[in-house]
Amino acid sequence: MEPKYKIGQRVIAKPVKSRTLSARDSGIEQYAGQSGIVADYYWIRPDASEVFFIYTVKMGDGQEEVVLYEDEMQAD
Repeated sequence: MEPKYKIGQRVIAKPVKSRTLSARDSGIEQYAGQSGIVADYYWIRPDASEVFFIYTVKMGDGQEEVVLYEDEMQAD
């Protein structure tokens, strides 16, 4: 399985749609709607049938690094 986003690609953090936010979700919510650039990505494989991609994204002018799951972002 290939990653949906590539290093150097511009993306936008998507708002969390869940009504009950976890501690992780509430930390990401501040970046909702902001654009950034994919700096790196990793994959995890909890079992043989699933692969999840996790991305490090440099957000905004300050280039703060934020970790986002693939479903928490969209192409800009």
